[in-house]
Order: sequence, then C-alpha cells, then structure tokens
Amino acid sequence: MADFRTHVTFSSAIGAGYAVVASGMGFDLSTSLVSGALCGVSGMLPDVDSDSGVPRREALSFAAAIVPMLLADRFRQAGMSHDQIVLTAGLLYVLIRFVGVELLSRWTVHRGMWHSIPAVLIFAGVAFLISEPTDLFDRYLKAFAVGLGALSHLVLDEVYSIDTRGFIPRLKKSSGTAVKLWGPVPWANASTYAKLALVGGAISMEPMVLDRLELRSPEFAARAREAAGGVHAFQERLAQRIDAVAPGAGNVFHAPHPAPAMTYAPQPYVPAPPQPAARAPVSQQPAPWFAPPGGPGGAWGPNRSGPVAAPGGVTR
Repeated sequence: MADFRTHVTFSSAIGAGYAVVASGMGFDLSTSLVSGALCGVSGMLPDVDSDSGVPRREALSFAAAIVPMLLADRFRQAGMSHDQIVLTAGLLYVLIRFVGVELLSRWTVHRGMWHSIPAVLIFAGVAFLISEPTDLFDRYLKAFAVGLGALSHLVLDEVYSIDTRGFIPRLKKSSGTAVKLWGPVPWANASTYAKLALVGGAISMEPMVLDRLELRSPEFAARAREAAGGVHAFQERLAQRIDAVAPGAGNVFHAPHPAPAMTYAPQPYVPAPPQPAARAPVSQQPAPWFAPPGGPGGAWGPNRSGPVAAPGGVTR
C-alpha cells in the first residue's frame, strides 16, 4: 500500500489543481486556497485507523488545530466572549488530539470502515457543518474538497493493491478493502451508517439548506424545520441546565438569534437661517489714515480726531 508521504503528496497535488479550478470558477482566492489546502491534508484522514502511530497522530493533530478555527464564527454567533472562545478551542484541541487518539487506537482496525465510501461522506459532511455559515456554495466547495482528498486516499490504496512486479499484474489481498460500501464486521457497518445518518440529518436542518429545499420540496423542508425546532428546543433546555451549574458555559448550545433590525428615519433638511456678518463696535473700528476730499483736515489730509500738539507747544 502507499505510504504516508505518498498519500499526502498525491492529495496535495489534487488540492493545488482544485484551488486553481475554484478560483477560475469565480470563488474568492482565499476561499479557493483554503479549500485546496483542506483537500491536501484530507488525504491522510482515512489513516486515522492506521496500526502505526504516525498517520493517526498527524491526521488528528491537524484536525485538532483546524477544527476550532473553522468553528470560530459559530462560537461568535453563540454569543461567546473572546476568553470563552479561547477556552473552548483549547478544550477541543485536547479532546481531539489526545482523547480521540486513545479512542481510535482502541476501537478501530486498519482498513476498516474508515476506509470506505460512507466514511468519505462523513468527512465531507462534517467539513460542511463546521465551515463558516455565511455562503452556502463556499461551504459546498470546502466539503467537496475534504471529500475529494479523502477519496484520493482510497483510490491510491486500491492502485497500490495491484502487484505489477510479475509479467501479469495480479491483485493483492488488500484489494477491495479501501473503496467499499461495507465491511465484514456488522457492528462497524451499523455504526458507520448511523454516523452518516446523523451527519446527514444535521445538514438537512441547516437554515441555508432548508431555504434551498423549500424551493424544490416544500413538504420535506417543513418536516426538516419541525425537526430542527425540536433540536433547538433541546439545546435551549440543555443550555439552561448547564448555565445553572456554570453560568455562561451553556452559551455554545443556545441557538443564535438574529440581530435586531436597525431602523433609520431620515430627518427633513432644514437650512440654517443666514447669520449677519459680525462687525466690530464703532468705537473699535480703525479710523482711515487719509480722510476723503472735503473732510476735516483738507483733501487727502491726515485724519486727526483732535488737536495735535506741535513741537514747541504750538497747538494746531
């Protein structure tokens, strides 16, 4: 089978092409680059059930780092403060990086149902749910990128299950264990499809998805909205109980409420009355140096306001 480096290189090449195509289709450049990066790193996701520790550790380390960042907008919509977001992100990192590793090492086997088509759909669905809920097609782009990266892992495993060392290629025992719909263990199949149903139900309750469904199937959208209302009511009750124990900790379970609409009533424009130009008092107005013709002091003579004492004591 292909090793860890081969899987990451293959999915990263696909991710680079994916980013170029997405940008050419009109998506924002940053969104296209993020989607391409998600496709590249998703090439290691099916190996979370690997017997060796490197693929599992690397895959979950990436998930522990990227999932809280993708959920940041959800945390803000839930009304969480900056410190609460930091604490929640740290808790998610610990749960995924350490608790998740321990659970997967105990309850999974290599080439189990994590290497299957339903698992690829689960990865894509989770990526859709944790993406920023602002643009539906941006979420589709990221979800498809994750699914494509995970699918590339399965396809590459199947390619490497063909032994080409002889004159006639033959299939190895691992052939058919990657690209499959179910495995030999019934409870693993039931668990995987239950997770897929849970993720699909959560996607169908997304407001963006419900709005699109109403255009095509109003009856199904009405049932989905009713189910979503029940889930939100459960979240509110759960948040109230958590708040009773730790005030403020249940904000993440509160359904986000839309911000109140801001109304603006334009005021009629009333021009300000003209103000007369400010003039200095007469006593403060400077007297002109030369008087007009015929004025006191003679034609264009100096304007003297009173008798002036000439040198020698003569007044004129």
